[in-house]
Amino acid sequence: MFGLSIAYRKLEVALDRVTARIAEHISGEKQYQECARRALPILVRQAEAGNSIFYSDLAKELGMPNPRNLNYVLGSIGRTIENLRKEWKEKVPPIQCLVINKREHLPGEGIGWFLIKEEEFRKLPPARKRALVDAELAKVYGYPRWRKVLQTLNLSLPPQSYEELNKAAAKLGGGESQSHRMMKEFVSRHPSVVGLPYSTGEGELEKPLPSGDRLDVSFSTKAGWVAVEVKSEISDEVDITRGLYQCVKYIAVMQAVEASEKREINARALLAIAGELPEKLIPLRNTLGITVVENVPSK
Repeated sequence: MFGLSIAYRKLEVALDRVTARIAEHISGEKQYQECARRALPILVRQAEAGNSIFYSDLAKELGMPNPRNLNYVLGSIGRTIENLRKEWKEKVPPIQCLVINKREHLPGEGIGWFLIKEEEFRKLPPARKRALVDAELAKVYGYPRWRKVLQTLNLSLPPQSYEELNKAAAKLGGGESQSHRMMKEFVSRHPSVVGLPYSTGEGELEKPLPSGDRLDVSFSTKAGWVAVEVKSEISDEVDITRGLYQCVKYIAVMQAVEASEKREINARALLAIAGELPEKLIPLRNTLGITVVENVPSK
């Protein structure tokens, strides 16, 4: 069985690389090309926000049930960027490398076709892959003409606006509910429900930060400092919106604490919610780059 899984993995890698080479420009009428025209503006949004995006998150935002079907979509985007690079006679970075997997936080092997054609990306050691991808991501984030790319292709940024939700979230207040207290206590005792190792010790409740904020649950793991913001079943879209922004703030403050104490910077914060993330908030979650753990129990 183990040997069979390796064989399947090798087949997937080979298909990724072939897909990158044969996918066509996004201007066609094939289904994957139409999907590529919807995906590219999302990637431009992510580039301008300075955040990568997981395959599964992009697939969900596009309404695709299987993230594996993104291979041709991303290959089509890559081919289009290659064509623009030749036409404009300037280096347009491969924006599709923003889409990463959850296991290694790296793009699919097909990205190697657009990065280093003279050697096989999949054969490189992880550190070399990481260095290559990080260098390209820096170029993607710093490229100033993504809006021009969209304009040239008759595309535009996604129209989502969160102005009303943001205003409502800014006004939200009130004391702690019993359901919120029960859920954060449960999370503190069961770190595995938010994806942390079973070996993780019990989390600290209401951990204070120098900014005056308090983390619902704080875990200290071998991999670093992890904060969990909790939203129970009574939280609506407005409250969940507030939770997403709170995670952004907590990450910044936690990393500042690590820097001031001369510690390695590896703090992260995630949002745990009792139900599923409202569809309206999926683009905001992706834009902000916040991990959301759904359907977390309270007992």
